[in-house]
Amino acid sequence: MSGAWLIALVAWPAFMSLGVIAAGRRPNLREGVSVITGLVLLGGALALIGPIAAGERPSLTLFSILPGLGFTFTLEPLGLLFALVAAVLWPLTTFYAAGYMRANREAHQTRFFVCFALAISAAIGIAFAGNLLTLFVFYEMMTLVTYPLVTHHGDAESRVGGRIYLGILLSTSIGLFLPAIVITYLVAGTLDFAHGGILAGSGLGAAGAIALYALFVFGIGKAAVMPVHRWLPSAMVAPTPVSALLHAVAVVKAGVFSVLKITVYIFGLDYAFETSATEPFLWLASITIIVASVIAIYCDNLKKRLAYSTIGQLSYIVLGSALATRLGAVSGALHIVTHAFGKITLFFCAGAIYTAAHRKYVSQLNGMGRAMPLTFTAFTIAALSLIGLPPMGGAWSKWFLMSGAAGIEEYALLGVLALSTLLNIVYLLDIPARAFFLRGDAEVPGRIAEAPAVCVIPLCITAAGCIVLFFLAHAIIDFVGFALGGGA
Repeated sequence: MSGAWLIALVAWPAFMSLGVIAAGRRPNLREGVSVITGLVLLGGALALIGPIAAGERPSLTLFSILPGLGFTFTLEPLGLLFALVAAVLWPLTTFYAAGYMRANREAHQTRFFVCFALAISAAIGIAFAGNLLTLFVFYEMMTLVTYPLVTHHGDAESRVGGRIYLGILLSTSIGLFLPAIVITYLVAGTLDFAHGGILAGSGLGAAGAIALYALFVFGIGKAAVMPVHRWLPSAMVAPTPVSALLHAVAVVKAGVFSVLKITVYIFGLDYAFETSATEPFLWLASITIIVASVIAIYCDNLKKRLAYSTIGQLSYIVLGSALATRLGAVSGALHIVTHAFGKITLFFCAGAIYTAAHRKYVSQLNGMGRAMPLTFTAFTIAALSLIGLPPMGGAWSKWFLMSGAAGIEEYALLGVLALSTLLNIVYLLDIPARAFFLRGDAEVPGRIAEAPAVCVIPLCITAAGCIVLFFLAHAIIDFVGFALGGGA
């Protein structure tokens, strides 16, 4: 398979954003172009599964700046997995966004869908990046094109949230991520992602490896490891489809995917384990998981509660990376997929609730399950997946994460994961429990019903995906195993 296919898939959403602009005065055409663009991207990504599973690794360098420093695209299993998550969920998010934006009479809808397309182009660029230079370029593109989405409403609250979003993500990437890339090139002579990593024999030493890994983890602010996390709840001022995009399809997944890919292909699992480069981040990720979960319990704003949930859930992936073992990396990759389906469902539900009832606080949801049974059933399914209960996909990623921790005798991490699961139950199941079992106010039965079908259908599909992933988990694990030199 030619590397030109990779360039075509990266460029496709950005190119079709011009079609969205051209159709801007005709909403049906504009949204049709957006959905069709997503479906074509999905078809192109699905076509890559066979060749990659067969061992092909298409690659293309557009230009080189210095030896070992080019603008390169390369596809391998981890990258394709991330691209497939984005490609599967983007058409659903676009379809949902069309209903949400119209139902809530949002302004600037053409700009919204243009930025949506550019964000997916950036996500595919990150997935297909063949080295750190290419990854960094698309990482920064992601930040810039999602800023107008965060500040979409244009009010004072949105501007403040946007400044925090842009300020933290740019300052961490320029101040920490970019220096980490420069140091890597100086000590390794290349920035290419390579099986087994490129730092072995670099002479960094244990302390140097830990310091470099710290620059990467904190520099990749989109991974939202504490204390570099404040941008995520601040970004909840955006319309709900943007929140879904940020949490499930693009931004935060780009962050944790980058941490995982750097661990596997820059440090290499063996080198990271031997130098203990990642060990301090086992405990930093654990702190983030627990603290974010505790904060989520006390958040009455539904989207803010889900934002802190995301901060904790992302650190499961960072924790899997920091285990520096094959099982840890596999569990992190699997959690990227299961969390994406679970969290996008929760945000779709939050948007449906707001569209139908204009309610955004958990304390306002009592009794609403009887008025919106499809929405709250989907919410319950997604919540159970994120908690890690079978038969939901999230059960497997947590199981393998706990197995990975036990495999290297880090038994304290088992306590962290068990405690976090209990906290997940408290802040997630509180919502459907209120909706189905508590008495609501008098206006619920007569004045509130399900949101429009264009909002409800996508959340039902993604909720079903949470169940389907339970049965597909081992196929995903086997596929990711190719990235690590064999099966899981």
